[in-house]
Amino acid sequence: MHKRQIYLLSPKKLSPEIIAVAFAKTSRSPDSFQKIADELSDEASAKFNEKWVVGYGHASVAEHAVLHIAIENVSRLAVECIESNRLASYTEKSTRYQRWGPDDYFVQLTLPTVEETVSTSYQKLGPEDFFIPPELESHKKLRESYFNTCNLLFDTYRRSLNSLKALVEKQNPRHQDESEAGYNGRIRSLYVDSCRFLLPAASLANLGMTANARVLEHAISKMLSHPLAEVRQVGEEVKCVAQAEVPTLVKYAREIPYLVETGKELSHNPLSAKTGDSKVIEENDQSWCRLIDFDPEGETRVLAAALFRFGEMSFSQALDKVKSSNQADRINLANSLMGHLGEHDSPLRELEHTSYTFELLLDQGGYAEFKRHRMMTQTPQSLTTRLGYAIPNRIVEAGFKPPYCSAMEKAAETYEELANRNPYIASYIVPNGYNRRVLFTINLREAFVFCQLRSAANAHYSMRRVAQRVADEIRRVHPLLSKYMPLPEETWQAVESQYFFKT
Repeated sequence: MHKRQIYLLSPKKLSPEIIAVAFAKTSRSPDSFQKIADELSDEASAKFNEKWVVGYGHASVAEHAVLHIAIENVSRLAVECIESNRLASYTEKSTRYQRWGPDDYFVQLTLPTVEETVSTSYQKLGPEDFFIPPELESHKKLRESYFNTCNLLFDTYRRSLNSLKALVEKQNPRHQDESEAGYNGRIRSLYVDSCRFLLPAASLANLGMTANARVLEHAISKMLSHPLAEVRQVGEEVKCVAQAEVPTLVKYAREIPYLVETGKELSHNPLSAKTGDSKVIEENDQSWCRLIDFDPEGETRVLAAALFRFGEMSFSQALDKVKSSNQADRINLANSLMGHLGEHDSPLRELEHTSYTFELLLDQGGYAEFKRHRMMTQTPQSLTTRLGYAIPNRIVEAGFKPPYCSAMEKAAETYEELANRNPYIASYIVPNGYNRRVLFTINLREAFVFCQLRSAANAHYSMRRVAQRVADEIRRVHPLLSKYMPLPEETWQAVESQYFFKT
């Protein structure tokens, strides 16, 4: 009897392409992975991949070649495209736990007037802090307007940090024996969480990306097909860097005409024209989150899928059994399926057999976190200033509402200037506080993960409000299973009242 072996094909010793070929060859070779790998060279691996991956379309081979790519100083708008690939992993610079802008930009504690600050701070900022789209190079007036508005937003952001920090310090005194570093760490997100609403999508960020070569090839192709020059340039650079490690597996990444032409045609289709219903949602209007589609028999299907998995019947038979059962039996079945869930457990995959479609309006800062939940299907609209903006309560409590609203209105004015020439470029100027509309479909299993993670006490209040509201809607239509979703006592109404200013 052969002895079981489990070992690592280390990327410290083998190139990603050799590892991919070693795994691929096991379908035809009786040899061990190590023996196969020992007989391979980079040249032989490249020939194998050229023949089987490229020539015969066995793309799954490329999934065994994994790369870790560091991407620095790209706009947060570009980050959206980079992070839109479901099967990759990302970590990016946080707007919650880091302050943005040059280090010496935050040391001033005695503040000048708004006019003095705006007129004297421009030289402190520039391309090292926010991205300037190359599409504006030949449009001097628009470029100047864009540059000045970014400076105003960053400057207002810096001033808000000082004002809100003073407020938070007053509301949250330092504990006895608490170090200054510990205290600053404890209260930082309490004020930065609200100040970040001022940061534009042009703000520069860093992110780490881990992906296999198959996913990476598709990601590069999407970037090369993007309407923004920055994203296309990033795509070219990522391809160049990746080819140094996997010269064969991503070399055919290219612009995809389907993506380019489909985007152009749908953007200009007469049916895509604005219909006048894009006005800002009124205060206290709950339509910012709407459940627009679900299966009324979704819980029945999930329970039937559980019986199907652990029984010996067809799905139609399992469905008939659940439909004909009494309420007590259904409750007992639901408890068997959900009752043993631990605090950090994910429910069984049978919960994926029912889903919910929502239309959501949330601030862009919240969307930047929302978009990380790639197991759901998301369809966001372009980032604009036409859906209004949120005002955090702390901004108002700190007496900072006038400069905040002034900066937001200036961003909207500049957005319209830019949108008249290119709506894609205009999105760069939009601050995090402006609302973004997104359509998303989420299955019940992912809803458990999303709602529990984003309703936690350490989650940003924009996301806590969304998570609690989504959970409420699911509980309303599917109470039998969703009652096993343990969430904090906090309600979305309480979050809204505590953190969002209502006019």
